[in-house]
Amino acid sequence: MVRSRPPLQSVGVAVIYCYAPLGAGHVNPTLGVVAELVRRGHDLTYWAPRAFAERIAETGARYAPVTSTWEAMGRDTLPQMHGRELVRAMGLLLDETEALVPVLARAAGRDRPDLVLHDGALAWWGRILAHRWDVPSVETWPNLVSNRHWSMNAYSKVNPLDPRFLRMILRIGRYLRRQGIRDVRGFTQGERAAQRLVTLPRAFQYAGDTFTDRYAFVGPCFTERGFQGEWRPPVSGAPVVLVSLGTAYNDRPEFYREVATSADGRPWHVVMVVGDQVDPASLGPLAANVEVHTEVPQLTVLRHARAFVTHAGMGSTMEGLAAGVPLVAIPQMAEQRANADRIAGLGLGQVLDPARSAPDALWEAVEDVAGDPDVRERLGWMRSEIAASGGAAVAADAVERALP
Repeated sequence: MVRSRPPLQSVGVAVIYCYAPLGAGHVNPTLGVVAELVRRGHDLTYWAPRAFAERIAETGARYAPVTSTWEAMGRDTLPQMHGRELVRAMGLLLDETEALVPVLARAAGRDRPDLVLHDGALAWWGRILAHRWDVPSVETWPNLVSNRHWSMNAYSKVNPLDPRFLRMILRIGRYLRRQGIRDVRGFTQGERAAQRLVTLPRAFQYAGDTFTDRYAFVGPCFTERGFQGEWRPPVSGAPVVLVSLGTAYNDRPEFYREVATSADGRPWHVVMVVGDQVDPASLGPLAANVEVHTEVPQLTVLRHARAFVTHAGMGSTMEGLAAGVPLVAIPQMAEQRANADRIAGLGLGQVLDPARSAPDALWEAVEDVAGDPDVRERLGWMRSEIAASGGAAVAADAVERALP
């Protein structure tokens, strides 16, 4: 197991500004790193939308609210950075960056941090501000990352010669030049970052052994997440299956209704999370072995679960694997399909087509993964890989090494 070295004694107290976009899957993976840096005595201010105020405050960092341009958008119109929506998503991301950079610059005033810590996939404003202040940046990447050996282009299906795509690149280039940045390709690929913290183990990453040391595969960095409340296992002692489609693409009342109805009489206790888009009461009368929530303390539930039916978002995937729970993946978008394919390829569970996830097929998959000794063996291997990655302590070490 990799062990973190003691904190750098010569670093002293550093002022660190943190930035994240509107997305729990991009905020949650940073919380453990931020909490560890605060524990080491650093002064952190974290700018994020108000929906994440409570969880950020739990880390001990100073929370500062920002208003995202995406907050006024409907859930079905939020940007998706893969597939046919990529060009539109890039435009929305540039709009968000143009709106937030002046707001965040004014918030900082004449103060300048020692380092910027920001989400690498979406929080482009972190790169802009680090360049403006001429301070190092460390990026957090809560997803599979690309290099010349493997790329999300296999799932995004974008034609680089598409006129819409080329016009968007020109628009991004014009904005960056106004910010004093000439290297558009280097900017979009985060080449200026001192370090990239990838919050999954190298063993889960496609072509993981081909990445340079600029990528630190630190694994998931968890906190206790008291903001999610409490949960207790069923008094019946029945095996628990957690069912969740995440926080973004989860408006699937017909799916939840089918799961709840088909669970009646089965030897499982179902904990189903429907998010804030579906009214639990709309699912009708529930069997005694089914409970429905808008949110649960997922890490707590997974400690008691025998199977996890998941959308295969990377945050949930890592939480399930760290708990040693076999996965039944029902991906809802391109990035999740890449994760689901990796889950199946590594023998950590099964994948169901979201258009054909009928109740019988779902329950057959749950029974299969929960009882498969080969899956259990592979889960044990992956848990050891996650533990060896080092988590928040190793991530904080990387941030300290990047400090001037």
